[in-house]
This record gives sequence, structure tokens and C-alpha cells, in this order.
Amino acid sequence: MRERMKRRKKKKTENLSEATGKVGQQKPLVDEHHPEPIVPAYEAPDIAAPPEVEADVPKPAVNDGRMETEVQPESPSVPPPGVPEQQPVVAMAGKSPRKAKGVVVLAIGLPGSGKTTWFKRRGVTPLSSDMLRNILFDDVDEQRYQGLVFSTLRSLLRARLIARMPWNYVDATNLAANERRQWIKMAKGFGYEVHAVFFDVPVEVCLERNRRRERQVKEELIQGMALKLKPPKFEEGFAKITVVRVKKTD
Repeated sequence: MRERMKRRKKKKTENLSEATGKVGQQKPLVDEHHPEPIVPAYEAPDIAAPPEVEADVPKPAVNDGRMETEVQPESPSVPPPGVPEQQPVVAMAGKSPRKAKGVVVLAIGLPGSGKTTWFKRRGVTPLSSDMLRNILFDDVDEQRYQGLVFSTLRSLLRARLIARMPWNYVDATNLAANERRQWIKMAKGFGYEVHAVFFDVPVEVCLERNRRRERQVKEELIQGMALKLKPPKFEEGFAKITVVRVKKTD
């Protein structure tokens, strides 16, 4: 009996732990002929970046757009020489290494500031809220569906950008930066440059022109809009800003 018990004690027991990856599998022998397996290290040591790498990264330039000034002519029907629509679209220097797909031009100004005349001189039919009101409601004075009008206007511009039309014009007051932000974001998302045409016309001139119009805007509305009107800035995302002023008289 004692001899049987001794033989049982000498018999090796199987390793039933999960340390080997399989229950019941014996641990591998580790000796000079069977060394321990190499365990990969998953924590990479911190490597400090060389200081010159930070200095070589170019920083975006500020206010590197182009500013131009125009004077409203005495004969609005005469087209200006060399209008942009007759010239190829070229990306602004320092803006992007790739050529722009086209240009989106935002008109910015009060009623009576000369936006419609500016477009007519260039033979351009812009996307305008008045045009849409006439198409949607057969009434250019319809003001009850402003959200619908401008959402449709953005959809039309988006369709033109998808079709890769090179020149695109938006005729609206675009008084403040928050009103211009959606147009700029959409245009840049499609790889287009955005230009601003700012009609820097005194409110008194706008009111005088409005009185001579067949379809007039209420003067208190124009005066209220004048308080909200903010000139465009390059920080908004414009690549070019054209300022249109009235001709000075004695």
C-alpha cells in the first residue's frame, strides 16, 4: 500500500491554470535549450520632436486677400472693360496651392445702394431673393416666408457648385457676418473662393434713390438695416473685397 502511495506522489500533475492559454496544457520547459519567449513592449518611449520641426510649419497669413475700389459710373448701362466673367478663374496667391474651382460673389449693401445696377452692367443674372419671391409666390413683395426663400436660394447655389459653374453671384443685403457665414462655408466646402462686393453708399443716397423707385422699401426699414450693416472683413473668409462707392460731386 505504501509503495503505491509513493508512486502516486511521484507522478506529475497536469497544469489546469489559464496562464498557458489553454486549460490542461502544461507550461513549456524553460532552460538553455528552450528560453523564455520574447514579450513585445507596447509602451513606446517618449521621443521629443526636434525644435526645428515646429519652426518649419508655415503659419496661416492674416489679411492676405485683395482689396479693390470701384466708383459707380454716371452711365450704369455701359459695361466695364474686362469684367471678371471674361477672365479665367485663378486662385489667390498664398491662399491655396490648388486652383480654385470657381468664385462665389456676395453682394453686400442696403436697398438702393446700386447692387441691381452693378449686376446689370456685367450682364449677370444673380441668385436673388426678389427673383425667388416672384417665382414662388408671383409677388416680389411677399415677406411671410423668409426661411423658405433663403433655404431655396442656398439650394440653388449648391446646385450650381455641384455643376461646377465658375462664376456665381448672390444678390442679397447680407448685412452682418452671421448672415454671410453660411454662404462662405458652403462655397469653401466645394473648393470655391468667395469674393465680397461691398456697396459703401450713404444711407441718405439710398433713401433718395428709393423714393424714385416704382417699388419702394419703407424708409424706416432701410434706416434699421443701415444700423445692422457691417463691412466685410478678410477674417470672414473672403479672398477679395471690392468696395463700390458713389462718385463724389462738388
